[in-house]
Amino acid sequence: MNAAAWSRIAAAGARTAGWPWWLQIGALYLAARLVSACIFMAAALQQGVNPWFPPKPDYWNFINIWDARWYGEALRNGYPAVLPTDAAGNVQENAWAFYPLFPLLGRTLAGLTGMAPAAALGLIAMLSGLAAALVIYRLFRLRATHRTALWGSVFVATFPVAPVLQVPYAESLNLLLLAAALLLVVRRRYLWAMPVAVLMCLSRPTGVPFAAMAGLLFLYRVYPHLEARLPRLPRTAGEDGSGLGAGAVAGTRGHSAGELWSLAGLTAVSGLGALLWPAVAWAVTGDLQAYTKTETVWRGHDLVPFKPWFDTGVQLFGPALGLLAPFVFVAAFALLMMSRPVAALGAELRLWCVCYMGYLLVFLHPQTSTFRMLLPLFPLALAAALVSRSRAYRGTVVIMFLLLQMVWIVWLWAWAQLPGGGDYPP
Repeated sequence: MNAAAWSRIAAAGARTAGWPWWLQIGALYLAARLVSACIFMAAALQQGVNPWFPPKPDYWNFINIWDARWYGEALRNGYPAVLPTDAAGNVQENAWAFYPLFPLLGRTLAGLTGMAPAAALGLIAMLSGLAAALVIYRLFRLRATHRTALWGSVFVATFPVAPVLQVPYAESLNLLLLAAALLLVVRRRYLWAMPVAVLMCLSRPTGVPFAAMAGLLFLYRVYPHLEARLPRLPRTAGEDGSGLGAGAVAGTRGHSAGELWSLAGLTAVSGLGALLWPAVAWAVTGDLQAYTKTETVWRGHDLVPFKPWFDTGVQLFGPALGLLAPFVFVAAFALLMMSRPVAALGAELRLWCVCYMGYLLVFLHPQTSTFRMLLPLFPLALAAALVSRSRAYRGTVVIMFLLLQMVWIVWLWAWAQLPGGGDYPP
């Protein structure tokens, strides 16, 4: 890019700097989605034979594939009262793996407006993504200046898997509800966070790590209150008796008894919310394991905590290094969580990232869809923006993200049959 182009970009940036924050965020988010749409359309021109439509589909058909078809099935026909099985009695793929809030909203919108179901889901996804961008900025603004929060929001909007925010998937709706719940938690509006957390639990399976985050946050906040009631022990000079340092302990104080009870309530509500959808599947089908049996169909084996990470490690790196790979990954993530930019996120957002990654380590079967499932770690986008205030650094990150969007769409979204049949899911 030549100097004249950079000058025009700088001039455009200077003009938009005076806009209200919501207009800046909205314009940047929509620009990011337009770029992603162009990548989708370019990839569609190269799309060959596939299970859904003729080669070289239009943009609308191209984004309504993969899980979008399952959400459309849940919208039109609901969820089966009897789990479908093969001749051997094994549960087959069905709609119970897809949480109900997104298709329910789509059905409501389609019923009120007469829109086609796919169009209703696509519109909800786009509006949810736009609203999520605004909420994410407000969350980031609690921890950073306007410019840094703006860049963090741009990183989220251009993340390599961000194109999923404009397709009929529930990711954009879940991102909106998760960001809103985290914003309320950081602001200590725990009672208001409860209904948001329940809705979040009905959009995608993020309830378990959110409940774990709330529970650990409660223990972290209640400790100074418990310590104040313990017998005083002799302290050496410069010590505060906790091993954390006076500044660290002072930073945890300030929660009233009412706020602590509300935080405990949020932990309980989000924990129950995480169990709500599996309980509904049990009530409708009469099978206690209806949800987990359906969810594991795509894995090809039963759920065994942690084991899939070691299996994948062995496949990628061999029998020796493969067994060490998960431990190396955990150590690297722990170092990331202790880095200065991540520490600046505050206790709530750091705890969320740790709990969500812990949830993935326990329950996830790592494969190509894992990239999409990293989207809830969006607070790390602000940490990335805090690494440096250099416009060259931040601009380079955005460019690299956009290039990786091309990789994600061409490699995973577009269908290309593997030698053994099927294709890697996005």
